[in-house]
Amino acid sequence: MSENDSKQLTQRKQDHIDLVLGDPEVERNQNCFDEVKLIHRALPEIDYADVDTSTHFLSKKISFPFLISSMTGGAANNLGEINRNLAVAAEACQIPMAVGSQRAMIVDKNAAKSFKLRDYAPTVPLIANIGAVQLNYGFGIDEAKRCVETLEADALYLHLNALQELIQPEGDTNFKGLIDKIEKLNHELDVPIILKEVGCGLSAQDIELGIGAGIKWFDVAGRGGTSWSRIEGHRSENNLGFTFQDWGLTTVEGLKVADKYQSNANFIASGGIRNGIDMAKAVIMGGCLCGVAAPLLRPALNSAEDVVTNIKQFQQEFKATQFLLGIAKADALKNNRSLLVDNKQ
Repeated sequence: MSENDSKQLTQRKQDHIDLVLGDPEVERNQNCFDEVKLIHRALPEIDYADVDTSTHFLSKKISFPFLISSMTGGAANNLGEINRNLAVAAEACQIPMAVGSQRAMIVDKNAAKSFKLRDYAPTVPLIANIGAVQLNYGFGIDEAKRCVETLEADALYLHLNALQELIQPEGDTNFKGLIDKIEKLNHELDVPIILKEVGCGLSAQDIELGIGAGIKWFDVAGRGGTSWSRIEGHRSENNLGFTFQDWGLTTVEGLKVADKYQSNANFIASGGIRNGIDMAKAVIMGGCLCGVAAPLLRPALNSAEDVVTNIKQFQQEFKATQFLLGIAKADALKNNRSLLVDNKQ
């Protein structure tokens, strides 16, 4: 890639941040968690002080089932600062963190420093990230290993963003034959691959293809939070991004789709999770973790301390929900449909 192309990629990262912060309507508020009702316990029969929100992810203990989801990374100084603040907060709160697409560091070596985060988060799980479609555009095991090694990651996100690539003026839209390349990469890589959507949800067919390729982890990443279609619509010369801004499965719908595959795979819930009550509902519906991104972006522009404050708010809300359900340990929430008013959810 030329120097000009590298500059365009960095500018695109900046555009994304500016649009997330500047357009209130990219936040779609359609996650459907309000439709999921929990059974309040007037007599929870537990001491709030004894409520344990901790769980495990990738063989590491974490303080509660919260994931700092993918945001950014690149050659510009502010992109690196955002990631460092997020990593420091992840370590302070003992929760995992995923980085944004590392394609930037493959095409521009100056971007690599924004993904060298292990010194800031020495003990928590870190997730590297590349677009699955890049496997059709010259990426392979060498690039994937480089991303994992730079971050010293515990897993690799392969993000699936067909709609975003379609809207994006410079998008890559050849998704043909990807599952075979994903299977090959899964066999060659030393860390688990997590297939992740970016806001449109995963269908049953998608999950089945992934399981058939040996994938054990999925991030359903449903509609309801940040609309990447709308974001790219601002950067495009047509209205396609706005027409499709609410395309796809909601996070709740995605979790329902994933339910029948719980014995074969693990699922992360993300997309519009905005408080600890949403988190508890997602875990009850089968999510091992709950990914959150947009609510942490503005705090990450300020300081790690601001990020910690926001994460602690989520944890307090999650713990309170757990207490009001009469559940002493967070792991007892997982797939516990008896906690739903309508346990057919």
